[in-house]
Amino acid sequence: MAQPDFDEIIDRTGTACSKWDDMQAIYGVSPQDGIAMWVADMDFRPPAPVQRAVERIAAHGVYGYPGANPAYVDSIRWWMENRHGWQIEPDWILSAHGLVNGTAICVDAFTRPGDRVIVMTPVYHAFARVIRASDREVAEFPLAIRDGQYRMDWEGWQKLLTGRERMLILCSPHNPGGRVWSAEELRQVADFCAAHDLILVSDEIHHDLVMPGSPRHSVLATVAPEAAPRLVTLTAATKTFNIAGAHIGNLIVADDGLRKRLQTRLLALGISPGLFGPGMVAAAYSPEGAAWVDALVAYLDGNRRLFDEGVNAIPGIRSMPLQATYLAWVDFSGTGMERQEFTARVERSARIAANHGGTFGSGGEDFLRFNIATPRARVVEAVARLQEAFRDLQ
Repeated sequence: MAQPDFDEIIDRTGTACSKWDDMQAIYGVSPQDGIAMWVADMDFRPPAPVQRAVERIAAHGVYGYPGANPAYVDSIRWWMENRHGWQIEPDWILSAHGLVNGTAICVDAFTRPGDRVIVMTPVYHAFARVIRASDREVAEFPLAIRDGQYRMDWEGWQKLLTGRERMLILCSPHNPGGRVWSAEELRQVADFCAAHDLILVSDEIHHDLVMPGSPRHSVLATVAPEAAPRLVTLTAATKTFNIAGAHIGNLIVADDGLRKRLQTRLLALGISPGLFGPGMVAAAYSPEGAAWVDALVAYLDGNRRLFDEGVNAIPGIRSMPLQATYLAWVDFSGTGMERQEFTARVERSARIAANHGGTFGSGGEDFLRFNIATPRARVVEAVARLQEAFRDLQ
């Protein structure tokens, strides 16, 4: 396999790309001289087999209703076993239109209006969005920070329970904190859900993007097999291979009863895979795709080191140690600035669009999230701009 060129600058403006074409309206940062570091997709092309798969489908020229795709199912099983040590059966796999859709289907299938759904904040903002839109209540259980990283606060969380909780959504690895939860922590999550009769939805979309030297990601289903009667595991190739536009993700459910309830909702909502997505996934989940991911993670690790070194050199600013994902979670509380001031410096002075921490729920107010999955030259430029924007602190 030819070495991927992650340094290539690809102009995504004018392509209906949310990350670049929408940042002017949302952040006031022009794509002409700004740097898009918000939406969690990458500025890299996917591996060659994915592009070839798209070209094969396009070359056929007939885009009718797709049928069963055994290669798609087989590729998921191969990937989970070879990359994560998880053996799954073909009938465990259900498909959704991406994992935000998958989360929404779980909320719809297993809870009722007025129920409380637990999320560990700060956490991926789409969880709260779909919970509220479904007329359920977001139960924010704040994570604790110890030794500079997020930890689960079981003692504190017990006091937040009301008896109306029906589901817990886990983000593993954690977004935005970049934490890889230990096997023991995952067993504690499973035990907590069993003790309080909660459906457990484990979103593991970032599981392939673990930095070298970090703890290995554990699939919750493998470390807590007793959780199967209440467990839905969400996975996707989309984050790993930068094919989020394919809108396809997996709901993997070992328990027959739980799976049938999800299948019923999928049928009721008319949800099924499109034509292009399964072929792209089957091509990505391959030995060539695996080699590409290894090269990607090594490149992201270089970006992480460069970004953290530059940002942490600014007094009062600290990037949380990134064990997984490509999303740097940066704490500005040490500057003594109000949120409006440090955000304005990033957006107006540095001309960088980064996610506002408050959108991730309680505990995120003093943070911004920066996407470092972009060519290294952009990361170098972003660091230089941030250092200039906060030069008076140095």
